[in-house]
Amino acid sequence: MLRSALESLEAQPLRHDLLQMSAKPASTAHHHHAHNAKGFVREVSAACTQRGLRLTEIRLQVLELIAAAEKPVKAYDLLDQLKDARSNAAPPTVYRALDFLIDNGFIHKLQSINAYVSCHHPSVVHQVPFLICDECESATEICDERVSGMLADQAKALGFRARAQTLEVHGVCKHCLIH
Repeated sequence: MLRSALESLEAQPLRHDLLQMSAKPASTAHHHHAHNAKGFVREVSAACTQRGLRLTEIRLQVLELIAAAEKPVKAYDLLDQLKDARSNAAPPTVYRALDFLIDNGFIHKLQSINAYVSCHHPSVVHQVPFLICDECESATEICDERVSGMLADQAKALGFRARAQTLEVHGVCKHCLIH
């Protein structure tokens, strides 16, 4: 059922009215999580200033580590990296920073692998599906609001009040298939 619904997305026009949380729609392009880490951190910092949010030193350090990572990163790996600079770093500190970054749409949590990736549109609150490679552990963000819109429409039609969406598709990426 989901496969046929996803295939039908190609024929459907893009509907910007489906994203209730966002004033500005995310693009419909697909993105690998490889980008300019420093530019991303600057964009998040500017979004925090604009929204009146406090980007504390620990939140900034966690953000920088996630932004610099070439693949999704787990909380305890972040903790290990933080301990190099902060000997007193503890799990609750890292999880509080992660919660802040997730709650404000700056990073995504990949539930199925319990890892975190930076968001390609940190100034836009949005729900996006991910393609996760089981070989190289890369995560590709699919910035197409039609998918989240379709799920929201189905939930609404069934009288279900959704609080969050997590759609993660596991498989093998193009790069790994070739090599």
